[in-house]
Amino acid sequence: MRDQGTDSHPLVTFDRDRQDRIGLPEAVLAEPKTIDQLSAIIGDAMAEGRRLLLTRLTPDQHAVLGADARAALDYCATSRTAILGGCPEPDTRLRIALVSAGTSDAGPLIEAQRVLAHAGHGAHVFADCGVAALWRLTRHQETLRGMDVVIVFAGMDAALPSVVGGMVPGLVIAVPTSVGYGVATGGRVALDSALASCASGVLVTNIDNGYGAACAALRMANVTARGARP
Repeated sequence: MRDQGTDSHPLVTFDRDRQDRIGLPEAVLAEPKTIDQLSAIIGDAMAEGRRLLLTRLTPDQHAVLGADARAALDYCATSRTAILGGCPEPDTRLRIALVSAGTSDAGPLIEAQRVLAHAGHGAHVFADCGVAALWRLTRHQETLRGMDVVIVFAGMDAALPSVVGGMVPGLVIAVPTSVGYGVATGGRVALDSALASCASGVLVTNIDNGYGAACAALRMANVTARGARP
């Protein structure tokens, strides 16, 4: 174990060895944290030259960070993610696809895309492929069948993960999103629909959890890399 170092805030203990322990770096969940806590976390990482991923960093939080922190962060308001220290060259050996039902599902999709990029993995994006016009999905069918992991983002009735699960042989991860109105408000209907899918072997994350879906894909990448060792 490396020396954990000294964190500059009394309520912060960063898990610097998580990458070595489980193959995934610690991400900072920003939304419930104070600006003081976030500034300390980012400042520690900058001082040590560490790369850092922040999730659920709201535009309001980002706007009131110090100028040095804002300048150092690659911030995406759509996904509410920020990356410090850039991204490595993408490893394309694990073929990952991100498929969204609609344009409104962009937030969780881009979150997953940026989490993968931070970890050094590229992804193919197929946006706006919902079942209301199924040809938008089926025109990509052969490409999707060649993917190792397909992460599907869908709100409303979340029918898309079941359709994709019946089309492709790779791992399918469903991300129910909070897109919808009426009974679909907040994503619970999408979550229940994804959990009730009759397509075999579809895995389901929590609502809007693009981060969790990307981490599941990264765990598969780690297993694949171990299997490739001589």
